[in-house]
Amino acid sequence: GHPEIFPLLLTAKTQKIFNCRADEDVTEENCFKSIKKEDIIQDLKTRANTSDFHPLKKVILEYPGEELLVVFDPKLQYGQNFYIVASEEAKENLLKLSATAEETEENREETLEGHKAWVSLGSEKEVEEESVKERDTKIKYKISRVRRKFGAPITFTDKNASDDKDSYAECTSYEDNTFSIKMIERDVGVQTVPKVRETSTQTKWTYPKNASTQYYTRQLSNEAKAETLSSETLKEFLTAVHIRMEIALQQNEIMDVFFDDWKALAEDECKPDVYLKAYQSFTDVQYLKNRTISCVRWHPTIYGIIALSAREQPSYEEQVNLSNKLLLHQSVILILSFFDPICLQLVLKAPEDIYCFQFSPSDPNIIAGGCVNGQVVLWDISKHEEKLQSALPVADEINDLSEGEPTVAALVTEVIRGVMPSPMQIQQSSTEPSLVRYCAASSIPYSNKKPATDMQWLPCNSEDDQKGDENYLQLVTCSPDCSILFWDIPSIEHRQKFLSEKIKEKKRSHMPLDTDEDLDLSWKPLIKINLRERDTNTEYGPTRVSLRELQYRYKTSGKAKSLSALRTPIKESPYTEMSASSSKNLEALENISTNFFVGNEDGEVVYSDWKMKIDTHSKKPMHSQKYTLHIETINTLQNSPFFKDIFLSIGGQKFAIWKEGVTNGPILQSSCSEGRYTAGQWSLTRPGVFFIGRDNGNIDIWDLLKKTHEPSHFQNISKSMITFISPSSASAEQHFLAVSDDLGVLHILEICQTLCHPLSNE
Repeated sequence: GHPEIFPLLLTAKTQKIFNCRADEDVTEENCFKSIKKEDIIQDLKTRANTSDFHPLKKVILEYPGEELLVVFDPKLQYGQNFYIVASEEAKENLLKLSATAEETEENREETLEGHKAWVSLGSEKEVEEESVKERDTKIKYKISRVRRKFGAPITFTDKNASDDKDSYAECTSYEDNTFSIKMIERDVGVQTVPKVRETSTQTKWTYPKNASTQYYTRQLSNEAKAETLSSETLKEFLTAVHIRMEIALQQNEIMDVFFDDWKALAEDECKPDVYLKAYQSFTDVQYLKNRTISCVRWHPTIYGIIALSAREQPSYEEQVNLSNKLLLHQSVILILSFFDPICLQLVLKAPEDIYCFQFSPSDPNIIAGGCVNGQVVLWDISKHEEKLQSALPVADEINDLSEGEPTVAALVTEVIRGVMPSPMQIQQSSTEPSLVRYCAASSIPYSNKKPATDMQWLPCNSEDDQKGDENYLQLVTCSPDCSILFWDIPSIEHRQKFLSEKIKEKKRSHMPLDTDEDLDLSWKPLIKINLRERDTNTEYGPTRVSLRELQYRYKTSGKAKSLSALRTPIKESPYTEMSASSSKNLEALENISTNFFVGNEDGEVVYSDWKMKIDTHSKKPMHSQKYTLHIETINTLQNSPFFKDIFLSIGGQKFAIWKEGVTNGPILQSSCSEGRYTAGQWSLTRPGVFFIGRDNGNIDIWDLLKKTHEPSHFQNISKSMITFISPSSASAEQHFLAVSDDLGVLHILEICQTLCHPLSNE
């Protein structure tokens, strides 16, 4: 758009000749330079074609004026670092514009000089000091709520805070013991970093040359070979080295020359063998598919027999709402055997999914289970005891099978230890397991309103056993509905006799048989205890209960009631309240501890007494002791098999060890772990060892004689959450650990000898 402007590239040499060096003689503000036409023509004659003005030679010669205007163009607006104005009119216009801009700038500077300049007196430092800057890291809080209060109605009332001392809480400062504990061990990492220096190198390039090399073996003639073999030098050499050669060959045969003795010695001293060896693994496509194993128990007397129960995997919404849905699956307890892992031994049918169950310590043929709907169910497997005792290994049992056509087993087993059986062996050894129906079930209206989360058998009274009294207390269950129920065990023989008579009556009357409906559902608890404090209206939803000793003798008046009389409806309250008039029928045995531990849904550990005690000074009832340590539901509360007054509690990200009589808190508590603890059990052979399952599928082995701040060893068992742990001592040299996961797989692990044999004075 400017035909009078011609871009021009001036090199540094040309700029120096004509005194128009960039950023020195000419700048972006003062960009004009007038050069005489005669000087440019002289440069064209002197340097000819090498002159920077040679491309514009014609324009320069035809220019009418005596001086040409050369303008510095640092932004390369016209494509080069300079350009020439080839007309007098354009030259005058550019110079006028430049003069006008300079006058405007001078006027502006004069105006600014008329105002007083700002002088700093230090106020900006005060502003900077008063400004708020985040320096400390923010603390994150996790706020949880009791699951049963989700969706509950809320009522607000006006109240004066000064009238009630519990209406407001004062948060006082306290000393955190976490920062005062002296650390015994500390992991410190040191990394050396070399200094970095940037250098460059260039290899001198040379012309390549093609070259090749060929070698040939040297061949000796027959005369030379004979002369070498018969030489005295060779004979002397062989005589000197043949003894050392024989010794070296013998050593290579006797020992491994590549074995590192020092490394092996260090491993023996510093790293003892602590491991859990995989023994067997079980799962079942019919009963355990898409289900989680809720409880695992070993048979108390028969070696190699293990029982497990499974329940549905509820979502978070289903856990909160606790909605009772009709699920298309069978609720059972599976009984397995090590010696026949391909086949199920027994399948115990249940009315609902089993949350927990226990073998009776006095009669292992009696199994009690707690359902997710709160019912308590009993099974009698005495008829199948011989089958469990006669379980043989798979190889021995295949030879004794009949030649009839077998059915396809639903059990899919992964036998890690030993040789996997062939598909033909699996088909031959597959038999239908025996289905065992429950012989007694509690009445639903009088059972727990929520799942029976834990149960314990009480020690039997030998005096009552001799008398034949059937109504002594034997079973305790707890549930998050704030209740603990005490049950008697009804006579199994009378119930079986009653059922057989009922079946005969229906056969005579040609009525359809339904064993489930004929079962006695009139079984009710003898005692119900509500864990509520009347003064503060505080509720405790127990999920685990641990009794040190508890035993009552229930005195009956007259003859024992018949089973038909038990089935008749009772108008009176089915419960025997501890504080009501029914206490006349209860006789507490002497020298029996009535203290107990309870773990609830809120992660609290409650220590209380069955008997109501009165403070001698205030004449008021003494309340329970409550410890808030865990932030989630208590999933394990177990007393030590070696000490009656030592208890282990696990819940959320912590575990704690308690001692009865110590009221200021646990004697040992862990720090918060990265994941959640989901299960745990004491060791049956070592008092200072216990096992904890995590949500990432790991098993933490804690040995308190070695470390108390971290597990001494951990091992991954599954890719899903660990749901239950159950140890067993098969013999003095063989101990097992049953571990179940959330995918419905039962892992049988063999415990190493280091974790089985206790140390001196442990």
